[in-house]
Amino acid sequence: MNIPNFLTVMRVAMIMVFVLLAANAGQIFYLPPGGMPEKIYAIRLTAYILAILAGSTDLLDGYLARKWNQITDFGALMDPLADKIFITATMLMAVEYQLMHAWIVVLVISREFMVTGLRTMAAKRGVVISADRWGKLKTALQMVMLALAGASWVGWYDLHSAVWKIGGIKICVWTVWIIFLTGIVLVTVLSGLGYFVRFRHVFLASKK
Repeated sequence: MNIPNFLTVMRVAMIMVFVLLAANAGQIFYLPPGGMPEKIYAIRLTAYILAILAGSTDLLDGYLARKWNQITDFGALMDPLADKIFITATMLMAVEYQLMHAWIVVLVISREFMVTGLRTMAAKRGVVISADRWGKLKTALQMVMLALAGASWVGWYDLHSAVWKIGGIKICVWTVWIIFLTGIVLVTVLSGLGYFVRFRHVFLASKK
């Protein structure tokens, strides 16, 4: 158990605590006239900080493993699984609190598991599929998406009712948010499709 692997395990633990807190933090529409109760705000803020820390370890553990040459089979197995758990948990909580539509989560999670299956098949044939620039862009956009959704969930702004006024024109923030989410879904799906096109020999090759 080296430091990178410890960080991976801690990421999973933080995600579990995040889900526990988020599931008991009240619905997004439960806001009394005086504003969000302090107790609910404290729970949401704690959960949000945990999610940010968990997402940060995703970058840190891989960097340290490469820098210190501490890449292990355990890390190779758990790191991508921890990533999938993180994305799945946070996006499901966003759906629970009506911050995004369920179809977005279905497409994103489907892509993640399909690429994981492709990587597993490739590994059996001795082929390593590393994340390309589109995959990295997808991850970065998803992290931004979850950070923005989380900030709204904490109560720092309201995605549903906020309005931007630009040159006398009123723009609903929720509309902009949906367009942003749709763009992320397109990048996510296309990046996954790119893996299947470039590594089609992995699943098209005859079994020997």
